[in-house]
Amino acid sequence: MADIPEDDLAGTRAAMAPTLNATASILPLLAKTRQARFDPQLNQRWQATVRQLSSDWSVRHQTGEVTVRPGVFALYQLALESGDGDCLRLVEGLASVIDRIEDVGPSPRLVAAFSACLESLGDPRGLEHKAFSERSQHFAERLSAVAAESQETAARSSVIDRLFAGDSEDKVTQMRDALAALPPDAFALKTLSAQIALEAEQIGMYGIMHLARQLNRAVGDGAHLELSSVRTGISRQLDQLSASLAAVDG
Repeated sequence: MADIPEDDLAGTRAAMAPTLNATASILPLLAKTRQARFDPQLNQRWQATVRQLSSDWSVRHQTGEVTVRPGVFALYQLALESGDGDCLRLVEGLASVIDRIEDVGPSPRLVAAFSACLESLGDPRGLEHKAFSERSQHFAERLSAVAAESQETAARSSVIDRLFAGDSEDKVTQMRDALAALPPDAFALKTLSAQIALEAEQIGMYGIMHLARQLNRAVGDGAHLELSSVRTGISRQLDQLSASLAAVDG
């Protein structure tokens, strides 16, 4: 291939110079970190409040849903401070759901919507997540929809109640057998009590859920089940659980 004349190369460089210079000026802008939409301190406070709210929500079975309310309204204050419409509508949705939970009880749909929203908000980038607006719009609509459902829609079915009671009583019988075994079967006790607690929560039987959770905690790691006093205490808890189930089935 013949050599390109130096004059031609010089002319080509001169012709391309404006384009190359413009590209060079744009590259630093492309590499620059995306400008923050919110004050960094506000975002840090938002993230800390979300973590606290998530923690309060996770222990609501022991403390009651009413303890979740302060965290929701702490988040509401930050949403007002942000001046962001999507953010504010999202937290209004959370507030509507917690109001509904306190009024009619934590139905499965209300719990699922609230939990899913908190999981989304737990992203470490907080308000600066690139899809924050889209997520806020989605969860604001979902939370508002479940909060607006009529109380009749959330009512439990008596047929489902009786089926649950019968199945759970079978589990109680299995737990009595596990407790009477030598040595007692801690794994079966833990597994069955956890199943009853979960199923009770799903249909809104929170009294039975609490009894099953207490039983689960009493079993612990099973190391102390060799003590007759511990077995007697667990047996009494099984009696309480059985009596509660009988009342449902009655």
